[in-house]
Amino acid sequence: MIWSLPTETPSLFLTFDDGPIPQVTNEVLSILDKYQAKASFFCVGENVKNNPTIYKELLDNGHAVGNHTFNHLNGWKTNNKEYYRNILKASEYIKSPLFRPPYGKITLSQSKLLHTRYKIIMWDVLSGDFDPETSWQDCVKNVTKNAQNGSIIVFHDSLKASDTMIKALPNILEYYANLDFSFKAIPT
Repeated sequence: MIWSLPTETPSLFLTFDDGPIPQVTNEVLSILDKYQAKASFFCVGENVKNNPTIYKELLDNGHAVGNHTFNHLNGWKTNNKEYYRNILKASEYIKSPLFRPPYGKITLSQSKLLHTRYKIIMWDVLSGDFDPETSWQDCVKNVTKNAQNGSIIVFHDSLKASDTMIKALPNILEYYANLDFSFKAIPT
C-alpha cells in the first residue's frame, strides 16, 4: 500500500473521496483550477454512473481518478467475493490502476488480490473534513500541522463534508503555495 510519495521538489498529493457529485465536485474543480493544482479523485462507481459529465471533466482537466468501489463498501464488513465484484463493477466506469478502500478498511487477503491489479493508495494525512465535529479551521490546522513533502492528503467531495472542505481547501492551497509547494495527481 502507498501511504506517501516523497518527491525531489516540495509537492503534495491532494485526494478527494466519494464523488463525483454536481453540488460539490464542480466547486472543488474551480478551486483547484485557481491554484493550478492537480488532484486525484477516488470515485464511487455509482456516482460516476450517475454523473458521467463531471467524471469526464475530471479527466479532461488532467486530474487522476481511482476506483473507490461501486457502492462505497467497507472491506472489513464485506466478504471477499462481494467486495471484488463491487470493485469490478466500478471498474466498468472508472478506468484506472489506482484503488482506495472506503474508510481505509481492507483485509490482508483483499489487499493481496487487489495488489495484482491496482496500486492501493492510502494516505498519511486525513483532513477530518467528514467529521461534523471538525470546523474548517481545525481541518486547516490538521493539514498544515501534519502534511509534508510527498504527503497524500484525504478530502471528500461529498455533501457530508462539503461545508468544511470548501472553506478549508483554499486556505490549505494558499498556505502551501506560499511555501512553493506544487499540487500533483498521483501517477498512474
